Order: sequence, then structure tokens, then C-alpha cells
Amino acid sequence: MTEATETARAYYDAIDAGDYDRFADLLAPDVVHERPDRTIEGRETLVAFMREGRPNEETAHEVEAVYVEADGGDVAVRGRLRDADGAPMFAFVDVFEVEAAEEDRTPRISRIRTYTQ
Repeated sequence: MTEATETARAYYDAIDAGDYDRFADLLAPDVVHERPDRTIEGRETLVAFMREGRPNEETAHEVEAVYVEADGGDVAVRGRLRDADGAPMFAFVDVFEVEAAEEDRTPRISRIRTYTQ
């Protein structure tokens, strides 16, 4: 498993656990999340949205497959979002750009593109 893959998986784990400190640590300060309904820019804005602004905060991400570019760059994750009762809400594909932070070379998510069905 690549660092980018581990970072992408940690993204879902942090959201599902409500661990917003860990979630923030995974993001670059200038992260951009392009969703079908909006674009969210900046770490603080994205953390606030995940904590308080999502339409349904009681969800779980079921990862079905992870795809990695041959050079270990971008990571795509295919999965399904489930509600608190475990019922499927919708299918998604998230494409992550993960880059090493300049200050400590820690992998951080710089861009996410979400596609839903």
C-alpha cells in the first residue's frame, strides 16, 4: 500500500469516527474539494463542513476498491455511502491528489474530486 493510499483510507476513517483533528492533519492548508453540489476551499472550511455542514452527519463510507496511478500519484476510491442504519445512500468515486508537505514531507491531501451516482 502506498502512502497516498493510506492517506485516502485514513480520510474516510477520520470522517466516520468524527475525529476532526486527525481529519485536519490529513489535509493540506489550501485543499480543494470539488463535489457535485459545491466546491470547498481551505482546510478549516472543509473541516467545518464535515463537522457541521453535511446534509447527513451519521454516515459511514464503505470502500469497495482503491486505484492508484502507476507512479503512485493520484488515488481513486470507489465506494458507497451508508446511513446510520447501514442502508446505502449513493455510490461515489473520490479522486485524491496527495502531496508531501514541504515542512515535514508528510503526505497531505491537496485536492479531492467527488463523483456520485
